[in-house]
Amino acid sequence: MPVFYGYEVQIDNHPETSNEDDYHVTGTLYSLTKPLAKPGKPGPEWNTMEITLDGPRTLVYVNGEKVTDYREGEPVPERKFDFEPMRGRRPDSGYIGLQNHGNDDIVFFKEVSVKPLTKN
Repeated sequence: MPVFYGYEVQIDNHPETSNEDDYHVTGTLYSLTKPLAKPGKPGPEWNTMEITLDGPRTLVYVNGEKVTDYREGEPVPERKFDFEPMRGRRPDSGYIGLQNHGNDDIVFFKEVSVKPLTKN
């Protein structure tokens, strides 16, 4: 399944009640990175997220604050559960997906766009 071999940027609109550890905070790479900041707003407030994929580097900003700055190959924790993504190198290109977990989850996205990086 693709989600096990790509990156999932976490969206948790109830961080105050989820009882998740730092590897599952909004803006982290799910179960792989800890947050540099925790600027996520609880639901139903809107959050803005900017994700930059630049080859082996992934940057995630939530509400204008950097939450993730990860380079492929940096240390990550061992998998704790079978639903967490596999560990190992990710491709530098591929698909982008938006998801929710099931019929009882309510997720809204607005103003989703993808643009190429400009060379400096």
